[in-house]
Amino acid sequence: MTINPTRRAALAAPLLLGAAACSQEIGERPLRGADTHAAGYPTVQAVDYFGELLSQRTDGRLRLRNYPGGQLGGEGDTLEITMFGGLDVNRVNLAPLNVIEPTTFVPALPFLFSTTDHMRRSLDGEPGRAILETLRPHGLIGLCFYDSGQRSFYNRVRPVRTPEDLRGMKIRVQPSDLYVAMVSALGANPTPIPFGEVYQALVQGVVDGAENNMPSYDDTRHHEVARYYTATGHVMAPEAFVMSRRTWDRLTPADRDLVMECANESVPYMREIWDAREASARQNVIDAGCELIEDVDVEPFRALMAPVWERFIVSDLQQRLVRDIQAME
Repeated sequence: MTINPTRRAALAAPLLLGAAACSQEIGERPLRGADTHAAGYPTVQAVDYFGELLSQRTDGRLRLRNYPGGQLGGEGDTLEITMFGGLDVNRVNLAPLNVIEPTTFVPALPFLFSTTDHMRRSLDGEPGRAILETLRPHGLIGLCFYDSGQRSFYNRVRPVRTPEDLRGMKIRVQPSDLYVAMVSALGANPTPIPFGEVYQALVQGVVDGAENNMPSYDDTRHHEVARYYTATGHVMAPEAFVMSRRTWDRLTPADRDLVMECANESVPYMREIWDAREASARQNVIDAGCELIEDVDVEPFRALMAPVWERFIVSDLQQRLVRDIQAME
């Protein structure tokens, strides 16, 4: 990944701090982590739990100081800092990883996973480990995947039951070529804008709708202005928990095993919290009077995704991983 010159100044201070921290031996300082989600979000709780396990099993020699809520910048920025060793661990969405490693497009494919269980088995298994391993040449060690729920469409205009109902709508998407292509294939107009600006964009009519998981729909209060939620579950892309390879290389083999062990144990912990949060968010949305369309036939949506898959799944490795995941359904 090449750093945009306009962002060098913003990155300079954290990188300098990171360089100073890296001059210390592992254990002399806490490991430093970042997450753009707010404190209390399931991924933040999972990373904190990882840190607690690590501290317990090393009698405090290895410990973590996590910075949630985007305190250290957006995911693209903190990912670059992690690659350079200025941060030790980071929880990131797949979108910034798509930029540096095409294999990470695989678990973000629309309608790849049939159910949450299918997604979890695939990412806990060999396909998931193979995808995480592709991050190593980019200065990152993939530790594990966390859930990010089933992404679905919501809007302020009308109920959506078919792709035709989406046609012409301005739908906010992440700044990702894959998401832009997906929404375009459905006949809507993809509009990449920062996540924090979506509520106001919905209020002002800059966009007609967006797509996200149910907890995010609830937490952001988007349901106040976009009251039609269609449970397409079109993407079940996970979020990744990664470590800087520079930090990893300075750990002893025993500590590397321990880091991986603690990361893996944080996954079921996160999922338990996530499942409870999804259930409570769904009830909150119903109580708010939103129209929840859960009996949607997703096959017409899925049928439009063939050109998207063809565009982003081009390498032999990508194609093999897709076949392996489909075989686990």
